[in-house]
Amino acid sequence: MIEAHGLSKDYGNGRGCRGITLTVGTGEAFGFLGPNGAGKSTFVKMLVGLIRPTGGHATIMGEPIGSIEARRHIGYLPELYRYQEWLSGAEVVQLHAKLCGIGPAVAAKRVPELLDRVGIGLRGRDRVKHYSKGMQQRLGLACAIVNDPKLVFLDEPASALDPIGRMEVRNLLHELRKQGTTIFLNSHLLEDVELLCDRVALLNNGNILQTGTVSDVLQEKTRWHLRVGGLTPFLLAWLQDMAASPIAVALLSVPAGSDSVWLEAELEDDEQIGWLNSLIIEQGMTLYEVKPAKTRLNEWFMSAVSGLSHRGERA
Repeated sequence: MIEAHGLSKDYGNGRGCRGITLTVGTGEAFGFLGPNGAGKSTFVKMLVGLIRPTGGHATIMGEPIGSIEARRHIGYLPELYRYQEWLSGAEVVQLHAKLCGIGPAVAAKRVPELLDRVGIGLRGRDRVKHYSKGMQQRLGLACAIVNDPKLVFLDEPASALDPIGRMEVRNLLHELRKQGTTIFLNSHLLEDVELLCDRVALLNNGNILQTGTVSDVLQEKTRWHLRVGGLTPFLLAWLQDMAASPIAVALLSVPAGSDSVWLEAELEDDEQIGWLNSLIIEQGMTLYEVKPAKTRLNEWFMSAVSGLSHRGERA
């Protein structure tokens, strides 16, 4: 879907992007991460044809970026969105439908459906000047997918939304993925990236530091949380000694007012959790709950950029 080879943008002040090479497959959800000022939005603007690269080249579905043929396939929600405040939400989406060459009859059916999908509903009749920032972001998402694009670029699509709104947008993106839409996602909300994306790339100071599948970049072992009753210091030491390498067992937390504790076990594969459960039960402890735990993407992000210089928003 996307092929970029050595794509660069030099503003002459040290900002921009340098020699970015990556590919995004059809139907993939790709997370593009980095600190403020890393060059993420610059890279996206080159791909959608808003700014010209100073080096390298890229294609979308085999068509050169910036060409009309490439633009026909994409939808775009920018980080800084502004819509005509004197229009209603429905009129804004209708305008974008017209700009995409969608006929009046098709638009009349599609626009109300889109407003419902993004959580605006009947408030599509209200003027944009009465919308909150979160409502305007929902409106922008509707505009980005009004042409039923094969590829959607989303630059911080949930930054202005409350937790319920974030969940609704995440569900919508999952729905788009099931339909085969390719998603290129810039976001500081790393939990959303971890739940949605197949692969990620980390950008810093205009250069890609690392790229790969979410599981690859996390390089995580399987981790499980176990709520256990009747655990004594002696039994914990025994359990740790019995497990030993390559299994690691540690006390995670002791909930106030509870006679149970949470343990965390790091395993090489999921089959080992059954053996660990049997050890706990055989020693007369009560096993209340067992659930898998994942390394959070923000932990990896902070570790990857720790100690590096960042241009930031004012650099």
